Amino acid sequence: MSLQQRHVVLGAGPAGRTLARYLAADGNTVRIVSRNTVDLGPAVESLAADLMDPGQALAATEGATVLYHCVNVPYQHQVESMPRLAHSIVAAATRHGAQLVVLDTLYPYGERDGEAITESTPWAATSRKGCMRAELDRYYLERHMAGDVRVALGRSADFFGPEVLNSTLGGAFFPSALTGEPALAFGDIALPHSYTFMPDVAAGLAILGGAADDAWGRVWHLPTVPAVSTEAVHALVAELLGRPIEATVLPEARPYGPFDAEFMAEYAEMFYQHRIPQNMVSEAFETRFEVSPTPLRQALAHTLDWYADQVSAG
Repeated sequence: MSLQQRHVVLGAGPAGRTLARYLAADGNTVRIVSRNTVDLGPAVESLAADLMDPGQALAATEGATVLYHCVNVPYQHQVESMPRLAHSIVAAATRHGAQLVVLDTLYPYGERDGEAITESTPWAATSRKGCMRAELDRYYLERHMAGDVRVALGRSADFFGPEVLNSTLGGAFFPSALTGEPALAFGDIALPHSYTFMPDVAAGLAILGGAADDAWGRVWHLPTVPAVSTEAVHALVAELLGRPIEATVLPEARPYGPFDAEFMAEYAEMFYQHRIPQNMVSEAFETRFEVSPTPLRQALAHTLDWYADQVSAG
């Protein structure tokens, strides 16, 4: 990547923060934009803007060479807000002549071919949020085909890793595992389920931002280890901690712990992800860019270390 490029990361959630730090550590000029400024150190410029406002989005991305769309919104507002964000961000990228990398989900696939989800798997979503994501992805790719903006989509499975709290393998699992309390899990934990390590998400998005022409205008699966069961993940964590994990398993979307009634009511239509095998395959990305995902045991150990620091800090 050229040091003269300006990489602008949109969104200051775990993905945005991790990506901004990754890009800055690689010597790039980096700006992060979100509703509130964040302190990621002197190497990352931080601006506050409402990115659903096209004027604010345009001003906040001035000078961008590459935009990374890592913005998320509360679950109950996604169907309404994500399309507004997409159109505002595409307009800004188009005006600035910037390339656009979009952090995406598995939602467009719906329940199709969970045992081996590749970039060729048909988009078969039937949920409101899945259909919305599929419609947006078509919009991004259409804008690329029309020559308005160069776009690449990087899809991830469920996040885990440092700073990842609001995930099925996040703040409701690791702190409890560390303190010996029951750790939360969803659905059928004997089924294979893909989890993507947050540092691999950041590295994958950065790779796409600096990729050659042939990488644009398509969907990529970001580096993710082959799916194992959530039970196997728990067993690995137990091995790392030297004691068994007691799991509280929710068979359906109902309020529990940090997941309140409003969230679970919105999440209910996506709960199928925990009732079918879900194995996201990232072989195409790994082969094209000659990278591999972080081994699961190593990624879990790193995550436990981060959460242990948070627990000890109180």
